[in-house]
Amino acid sequence: MNTEPSPSENKADAESGPHNKDDPQGEAWGYDLYPERRGTFTPKMTNILLGKEGKEGIEKFKCEKNVYHCVKNSPIVKTMMAALKSSGCPIDIRRHISCEVCDYSVSGGYDPQLNQIVVCQNVSTRKGMVQGVLTHEMIHMFDYCRNQLDFKNMEHLACTEIRAANLTHCSFVSAWSQGDASWGKIKKAHEDCVKTKALYSVLAVRQIGKVDAVAVIEKVFPKCYNDMEPIGRRIRRNSEDIFRVQRDATYYGYT
Repeated sequence: MNTEPSPSENKADAESGPHNKDDPQGEAWGYDLYPERRGTFTPKMTNILLGKEGKEGIEKFKCEKNVYHCVKNSPIVKTMMAALKSSGCPIDIRRHISCEVCDYSVSGGYDPQLNQIVVCQNVSTRKGMVQGVLTHEMIHMFDYCRNQLDFKNMEHLACTEIRAANLTHCSFVSAWSQGDASWGKIKKAHEDCVKTKALYSVLAVRQIGKVDAVAVIEKVFPKCYNDMEPIGRRIRRNSEDIFRVQRDATYYGYT
């Protein structure tokens, strides 16, 4: 399970969380972060009293409404869907996108076994958050479809996390917030931000040491950082980039 961190977890886009204890080989995919995936979610009385649980039906309805809005109106989500369709992997939102209750450390995820994006209905509660989750996870879906991504291959996993962070998340502001930027190193800030986000994403879904994770990220970074398909550019915060992406999509054959 490839995870998208909750924005409240600063170190992670470090999506951190428990691993599958039944996985002695370390092939954990973060399913403990997605209890509905395992059929184990049951609202707890204490959380109901605190207002954290007990409104799953309402949350799901709002989440699905936000997903539908993004699919119909978001330039970057529409571009990603067109790219997937052109690559032979069209998205049926009823089949390939699921709103579910998740651990609060993540806001979304991609399940390669079911080829399905999970939007965490209890975390991604705003349209902007849903747009970010959909775009990030569609990059993983694109890599799985177009590039025959193998999530059990550490280099493949690191590469797709680098690409997702590179294309959709890391701006100077976000790099600054997680300690990867300063006025003296603006040029390098984006690369450091991407590496940080990719690192914690890898650590979240695989039982691997930090030193080994850093090594594999550094190994594949140059190639994966420069691979900007299907978006074609790095998205800057509060810019017109998402609209430029949609306008440029025809040059890539994504219509």
